[in-house]
Amino acid sequence: MSDVPERPARGDPTWVAPALTREEKTRNVGKTPVFFGPPLAILTDGQKNTMEISGKLNRTAERYMEILKHHGLELTEPERLCLAHICHIGFMSPLEISELPFEASITAFECEGLDKRALTAKLEAASFVDLIAVVESLGF
Repeated sequence: MSDVPERPARGDPTWVAPALTREEKTRNVGKTPVFFGPPLAILTDGQKNTMEISGKLNRTAERYMEILKHHGLELTEPERLCLAHICHIGFMSPLEISELPFEASITAFECEGLDKRALTAKLEAASFVDLIAVVESLGF
């Protein structure tokens, strides 16, 4: 006899649907109203068919997610905390992302284990795509 409690079966009032995996979530997304700011308007310029626009947005998002999988930087926890502190200004524009090495060099943020010179050198050596991936990984 196992020590693991038996899960309630579907139909049982205590049954709870299992959490969906990332892949399973794609099967029932539905329609969502989206505000088309300048970047999306430029991306879809000249397209009127909503299916073509939807396809373009989904292809672009899929490619972007794939880029994020293959880019980024190995960061220590103190480095991540420092960059999160810098990014807490809110929305990070491409210009602000490109200035991360400079911002890291002048920030007043301090924490145990943080070597700002090493972080700055790491950021300066990184590609712009790597910097974007870092900002995305921090949730900004």
